[in-house]
Amino acid sequence: MQGPRPVVLSGPSGAGKSTLIKKLFKDYENIFGFSVSHTTRQPRPGEVNGKDYHFVTREEMKKEIDAGEFLEHAEFSGNMYGTSKAAVQAVQAQNQICVLDVDIQGVKNIKRTDLNPIYISVQPPSMDVLEKRLRDRQTETEESLLKRLSAARVDLELSKEPGLFDLVIVNDDLEKAYSELKEVLLKEIQKTQESRKS
Repeated sequence: MQGPRPVVLSGPSGAGKSTLIKKLFKDYENIFGFSVSHTTRQPRPGEVNGKDYHFVTREEMKKEIDAGEFLEHAEFSGNMYGTSKAAVQAVQAQNQICVLDVDIQGVKNIKRTDLNPIYISVQPPSMDVLEKRLRDRQTETEESLLKRLSAARVDLELSKEPGLFDLVIVNDDLEKAYSELKEVLLKEIQKTQESRKS
């Protein structure tokens, strides 16, 4: 694949991935692009097809997966999610660093491709902190919260595999976590900025 080296961010819901990504996008306008995931779930109010997700049927998605069009895919709460090669290529074609936000299974799937991204795990300081963050959001039912916490435990355990990530950020201080993230991406950011000048 042509273009800047992509970045794969992984970590449990509530670890702070989205907050860190928003800061990157704000500080480096147009340097980063988000790969729009495919999903078989129904759009929520306010979600835009093609901007938030590519909403597709299960049949369509299975067909594309079978054809080898996806870098990674997973099922969560009865819905399929995935990142297509085309979604990443669309971002790279604009000379942007493609950011993929995937679960641990997605990381392992991408490791089997020729994508060669920078792998970063964003983790909470503890399960207690994670639970508090998820509860404070007030977006989950008790059942879905427990599902997320259970998935987070598995996620954190699997992420200990040696060599799986280039960097593990423990997000107990947002500014510190953000500077660690920027530091590991700086080379790629500078290369992208330079290639735009030429």
